[in-house]
Order: sequence, then C-alpha cells, then structure tokens
Amino acid sequence: MRNSYFSSLIFAVLASLAFVTHAAPTPKAQASPAVVTEHATVQTGKVDLNTADVSVLQRELFGVGTAKAKAIVAYREENGPFASVDELLEVKGIGKSILERNRDKLEVN
Repeated sequence: MRNSYFSSLIFAVLASLAFVTHAAPTPKAQASPAVVTEHATVQTGKVDLNTADVSVLQRELFGVGTAKAKAIVAYREENGPFASVDELLEVKGIGKSILERNRDKLEVN
C-alpha cells in the first residue's frame, strides 16, 4: 500500500510538471530599444520638456491632460527652454505631486 501511494504521488508530481511546462508562455525575443518616433521621446523612454509637443506630454505623463500639456508648451514658448525639471513647478496647474509622479520620465536637454 505504501508503494502504490508513493507511486501515485510521484505520478502526480511529474504530471504537474509536464502540465506547467506546456502551459507556460514561451519567451518572446527581446525587442530592440524603441526607435525615436517622436522628437520628444528618446530611446531611454524619457520625455524632453524642451521639445515635447502637447500630444506627447499628455500621452506620456501621469495627471497631465490637454489643458496642462498646453500650459507646459505655452510656458516654454513664453519663457524659453526649461533649465531643469523642477522648473515645471512654475507652470500653472502643475504641482509637486504631478512632478514627483513623473520625475523619472522627464529630462531637460
């Protein structure tokens, strides 16, 4: 009886392993880094505040819709290029929480 229990247990383990290996997704080939499709995003995935247009800003940044994206572009046109990412706080409608949520995605060139 002990032998049949052990055999059943081994069979169950092996069957589970076989199922897991067939059910596991096959690894896909790693895609090369994204080619720059828009002038504002670079291969690192960051958004350049000095070149991004309204559509890129609203698509890539958390909490930034059309109105805030237009305000960022308008600020840049009125005051010149951003000197640092922290200067984004000067834009009306952009607060510390929005800046901190997006800090890792932003750069200034």
